[in-house]
Amino acid sequence: MNVIGISGLENSMAFKQATWPGLDEREYRIAQGMDAAAALVVDGKLVAAAEQERFSRKKHTGDFPIDAIKFCLAEAGISISEIDEIAHGFDYSPYRELYLRDEVSTKLYQHVFSRDALLTQVRRDLPGFPEDKVFSVGHHLAHAASAAYTSGWDECLVVVNDAMGEIESLTVYEFHDGELEKLRTVGANDSIGILYSLITLHLGFDFNSDEYKIMGLAPYGDPARFRRFFEQAVELCDDGSIRIPILKLNHSREERENYLATRAWLDEHLIPRRPQNHSVNSIHEDVAAALQECLERVVMHVCEHFGKLTGLRRIALAGGVALNCTANGKLFRSRLFDEVYVQPVAGDDGVALGAALYRTSLAMEIPNHRFPAPLFGPRYDESAIEAALQRFNGKIQWKRLDSLEATCACAARLIADGRVIAWHRGRMEYGPRALGNRSILADPRRPDMRDRINAMVKKREAFRPFAPACSVEEAHRWFEVAPGTQLPYMISIVDVRPDLRALLPAITHVNGSARLQTVSAHDNPDFHTLLRAVGETTGRQMVLNTSFNVKGQPIVNTPEEAIETFLGTGIEFLFLENFYVTRSIA
Repeated sequence: MNVIGISGLENSMAFKQATWPGLDEREYRIAQGMDAAAALVVDGKLVAAAEQERFSRKKHTGDFPIDAIKFCLAEAGISISEIDEIAHGFDYSPYRELYLRDEVSTKLYQHVFSRDALLTQVRRDLPGFPEDKVFSVGHHLAHAASAAYTSGWDECLVVVNDAMGEIESLTVYEFHDGELEKLRTVGANDSIGILYSLITLHLGFDFNSDEYKIMGLAPYGDPARFRRFFEQAVELCDDGSIRIPILKLNHSREERENYLATRAWLDEHLIPRRPQNHSVNSIHEDVAAALQECLERVVMHVCEHFGKLTGLRRIALAGGVALNCTANGKLFRSRLFDEVYVQPVAGDDGVALGAALYRTSLAMEIPNHRFPAPLFGPRYDESAIEAALQRFNGKIQWKRLDSLEATCACAARLIADGRVIAWHRGRMEYGPRALGNRSILADPRRPDMRDRINAMVKKREAFRPFAPACSVEEAHRWFEVAPGTQLPYMISIVDVRPDLRALLPAITHVNGSARLQTVSAHDNPDFHTLLRAVGETTGRQMVLNTSFNVKGQPIVNTPEEAIETFLGTGIEFLFLENFYVTRSIA
C-alpha cells in the first residue's frame, strides 16, 4: 500500500493578509498550517519525506507540497498513479458549522480549511488524481500516529501538545494493539502552546517560529520574579487538564484572530512588549525563565496524571511543544516513565508522516520500529555535485578525495585546527534539526567559537547556545547520561559533566546544559566515521553541530545551495560528499 501524507494549509497566510491588511508582519504568523511537508509510506514503512520549504526556499511555507511529493515519488521510483491514497493532516469537516456563524469565518472555512480547498490544490498540481483517494486525518490524531507507530512499542501513553490542531491544543491517547484510544482533550482556549507563542511575540520574537529562542534565553533569567504571575495564569486541574483564563478574554472576531485582548492584558499585567529593535535585558530573561518553568510544570502535570491513571510506563510525545528540549530533558530525568520517546519531527511537518501512517493502519498492521535518525530527504550523486561545482568555476577550487575515510581525516584536521567547515553528505534531514548531513561543524573546545560562527554565518542572538554531536560510545564521558544512552534526534537537554564544562565552552550553556545529539554507526555511519576521526585528532569524538543555513533561510538542500551559502558566508571549507571545496584565490 502506497500512501502519501501531506501537511500545510496553502491559503492560510494569504487569507489573513487579504482579510486583515496592515498588520505587523509578525502577526500574520498567528495562523494555522505552516511547515508543509510530504511523506511517502510504503506498506507501513517510511521511504521518503521532506519539507516543502527545502525546495521552494520559503521558510515555514504552508504551500501545497508538490515539490516534496515529486521528490518522494522519484526517490521510491513510482508514479502518482501508483499512489493508493493521499492523506492530509488536518480535518475541519466536523467543525464546519462552527465556521458558518459569521461571514469572515465562513470564507476562512471555504478558502482555507475545507475539503474543496484541498481538492482544488490537488487538481491543480496533481491533475487526474482520483478525488476519492484524498482523505483528511484529524490533526492531533496524525500527530499521535506519528509518535505511536514509530515508537517501537506495543503499548504506551501518547501525549500530543501544540498550539492548536483544528480546535484542540492537547490530546492524550492510550496506544495498544495498534490502535489509539483518546483519553482527554484540552481546547485551544487553554493552550499552553499558544500562551508560550504569545509571550514569544510579546518579548519581540516571532510567533510560531522563535519559541526555541525563549528556551535558549530562559537559563539567563530568574523564574522567581514572575513565578506567581504564571502560577495564576495557568491553572492545573485535578483531572490532568489545564485552564488558561487569559486566553478567553478575546470575544470579537478581530480579538480572536490576533489575541488582541490577551496581548493587551499582558501589556498591563506582565511587562510592556519589547519592540524588535530594542535590546534584550534582565527583565525579558526573567519572563522567559518563568514562562519556561510554567511550560515544564504543565508538561509534568499532564504526563504524571495520565501515567498514573493508565499505569503505562512508556510515553511518546508529539506536537510543537514536544520540540521544547528543556521540558523533554526534565521529563527524561523525572523517572516518571521507564522510557520516553519524542518523535523527532514533532512539529506540523511531522503530521505528513502521521497522516500516512494512520491511513495505512486502517488497511494493514504497521510494522512498528523505533524511528531512526530521520534522514529521508534528497541525496545527490557525484555527477550532480560535479555539475554544481562547474557552475561556480572561478569562484571555488575543489578536489576529490579518495574515500570517506580520507574525507573525514581531512575534515577532522581542519576542525582540530579551529576551522569552521560545512558538511553536506547523504540524505537531507526530515524535520527541524540538522543531524550531520546538512551541518556546519566546529571544535567545541574553543571559547570563541560560538561568537565566530555567529559572526561568520548564523547572525543569531548571542544568548543562543550551539549543540554538540557526540559518538554514542563517548557521550557518557562528557555528559550526565548513562553509558550507551541513545539521543539521536537532538531533542533533549542534558547536563555537561561539571568538571568538564570548562573544556567544552562552545556547547555548554550558561546553566551547564547542552542539547545533545548522540551518533551511532547504525543510524548515521558516515557522520559517526567523522566523529571517530575527530576523536583521533582532538581526543574527543565530538563536534559543535549547527544547521547549514543562514538566518531566515531553510536548511540547504542541493549542492548549488550549499556552494552559494558557503560563498556568501564566512564558512572556511565545504565538503560535498568526498569533494573538498575552498574559495579561489583572487
